[in-house]
This record gives sequence, structure tokens and C-alpha cells, in this order.
Amino acid sequence: MLGSGGARGLAHIGAIEALEERGYNISSIAGCSMGSIIAGMYAAGQLKEAKEWFLQVDKQLILRMMDINLLSGNSLVKGQKIIQELEKIVPDRPMEQLNIPCTIVASDMISTEEVVFRSGSLFEAVRASISIPLFFQPVQIGEKLLIDGGILNPLPLHIVARTEGDILVAMDISGKDAMPVNTDYEPIDVEGRLTDLKARGIPVPKSVEHQLRQLGKRVDGILERRAQDLGRTVSFMSMLDRMSDMQIQQNTILACRLTPPDIHAVMRQYAYNTFDFDKAEQIIADGKRLMNEALDAYERQA
Repeated sequence: MLGSGGARGLAHIGAIEALEERGYNISSIAGCSMGSIIAGMYAAGQLKEAKEWFLQVDKQLILRMMDINLLSGNSLVKGQKIIQELEKIVPDRPMEQLNIPCTIVASDMISTEEVVFRSGSLFEAVRASISIPLFFQPVQIGEKLLIDGGILNPLPLHIVARTEGDILVAMDISGKDAMPVNTDYEPIDVEGRLTDLKARGIPVPKSVEHQLRQLGKRVDGILERRAQDLGRTVSFMSMLDRMSDMQIQQNTILACRLTPPDIHAVMRQYAYNTFDFDKAEQIIADGKRLMNEALDAYERQA
């Protein structure tokens, strides 16, 4: 099961490589959001080509794929250019014709229910599953208005096609993580300024030196108290992002409790940003390392 998480989803490539290198046979695959892209590429037998493409992605290419949506009013990007790029790697095909069973999940804004794809157009399912609200334009299919599958369930373990005796493997890229907070501040360098004045031949009376040092201490105290005020460390937008991150983390934890995976590799949610696609090589390597660590733990218990 390949979870949602933007650029962190490239870790799924490394996770799959680790499984195959250690002799595990992947008999079915499922994913949502970024995980749906990797799941679809793997099920189509084109993961190697997809990896090569992602390794060449830079910020300029990301910008070129942003087909700005000025007319809709409900999203920043249409999302079709991204699908067109993916179709250069794998031409669209019915999901029933993929090499192994592949399941992709999206979220229906109308019914607030999960929508599971196991047949029909691969890229229609992927396009629906990656529709980050406000960023990508939602996908309408019939009476459903579909957005990112990770909204309702960032790690939908229960949808994977299972056979008796198989092993359920999860690559969780929304692991519980503390929000980065910067409480540093720059102290007032009174001594340095006094030394500079003296070096330039500017006399400073002892009484003035004392007053400057006292003032510096008071200002430092104010700066330190302001820095420790955590409310000042978040903006309106970062607070919205954090609320979404908290929901995703808790939904992931709940999904694992309801459908416990046999092997559970976890990447911290703040390990990489959503659009760090230019760090593909490092993210893929981290995914491989994390899956190998999870496999080591599983095999020790077996």
C-alpha cells in the first residue's frame, strides 16, 4: 500500500526496489494521491522508466507542468499537463489490463465517501486521486466530484486486493512528526559595537557604556520572549497547513489500527516538502533505506 504525501511519494520507488531486491513478490498494489502514480507505473511494468523521469525533474519542469487555471475559481492548476507527461512514460490503458491488480482511491466531495478504482482508465483514476484541493482542479465523473484520495484516508490499507497467506506491506510517508518551529533570535551585540567605536577612535564615556549594556540586556530579553511565543511562529497559511497535517497523521494512525500491515515502513511527514521533486534521488534512497529497516524488523520476528 502506497500512501499520499506529495514528493515524499517518490520514497515508494525505493521501497518497491528494496522489496524486489530481497526476493519479495508483489502480487497486487494500491495507492492514493502520489502513491497512485507509483502504483500505476509499477502495475504497468514501467517503474524503471518512471524513476528515470522523476530523477530528471527540476523546478523549471515543475513550473512548465503547471497549467494555470484562471477560469474555474476552485483551483490553481488544471492538472492535465502532468497527466500528459505521465502518458509519455506509460500510455493510458484499462486498469484491467495491467500486469498485476492495481487499486486507486479518490475522495468524493459530494458524498464524502472513498471512491475505489479497479477498472477503467488508469490515468482517469490517477488524475482523480492526485487532485489536491485548491491546487488541482477536481475531477467530475458522473455525479461524483473527486479530489485527493489522501483527504479521507492517506493510507487506505483496506482496499488492497488480498489473497490467502499474503503479506500486507505499507509505505507510510505521513509518519507522525512534530512541526518544525524556529525560536532562534539574534542577540544585540553591544560589546562588538563598543569595540568597533573604540577602534574607530570614537570615545564612549563609561556611563554611556553602562547604559548601552543595560539597554542591550533589556532588548535581548524582549527578543527572547517574542521568539519563545509559539503563536508568533505560525502564519495564517502555515496554521492551515498544520491543521491538515495533523488530520493526515491521525487518519494514518487510525488506518493502521483498523488494518494492521505486516510490514510497516514510515517516513516522517516533515522529512520533505510536498513539492521537493528536485530531491528525487535522495527521497528514493530514503524510501529504500526505510523499507529495508522495516524488512529487517519483520524478518527478525519471523
